[in-house]
Parts: sequence; structure tokens; C-alpha cells
Amino acid sequence: MSISYDPASAVPPFEQVRTSLASQINDGTLAVGTKLPTVRGLAAELGIAPNTVARAYRELEEAGLLETRGRAGTFVGATGDETLSRAQAAAATYAEVIRGLGLSAEQGVAIAAAALR
Repeated sequence: MSISYDPASAVPPFEQVRTSLASQINDGTLAVGTKLPTVRGLAAELGIAPNTVARAYRELEEAGLLETRGRAGTFVGATGDETLSRAQAAAATYAEVIRGLGLSAEQGVAIAAAALR
């Protein structure tokens, strides 16, 4: 597991950690059931505050990508596959709306990208 973190970036550290983990979960690099490092362990590895990693883990857990099993640790959750499936369905619906409005694919992508920022 490799977490992308750039201390010089304008993107907050928790968001960099969250995005990096979410990408690896959604592309299958981190398989369902993979045990993640402890909050303190990952924070020490990245040189950031434990609360920063805890926030990223918490947001990923709320999104269904991670699950915490008490003292056993934090693992990639099985609902991550469902999350990706729901996102794909939402994207398909959005594409239908964009086409129905007569907008180009490029316009639709630009609108979606702006909404995600």
C-alpha cells in the first residue's frame, strides 16, 4: 500500500490520504478484507498528525469503503464494491440527463468536474 501525500499541496492532508485510499480501494489495488495500518502507524509513516489519518479513515468508513473491527483493526470493507456500483449508476443517470439537455459530453464532464471540487 502506498499513500500519496504532498506536504506542499494546497489539498488538505486528510483529503490527500482519503483520496489516495479511496482510489486504491475502487481500482482493486486494495482488495476487500485488506488490513490497513493503524492510525498512529500510518500517521508516523507519512509524518502527519494521527487525527488527520483518523479523519480520513472515518470519512472512508462513513462512505462504506472501510470497516473498523474494534481491536482487530481497520479493513477494506465489502461494501466498497457496492459503493463503486452506486457511483457508476449515478454517472449513467447523469449522462442521460446531459444528453437529454442537448449538452456535449465535454460540457457534462466539465460540469461534473466543477461539482466535485
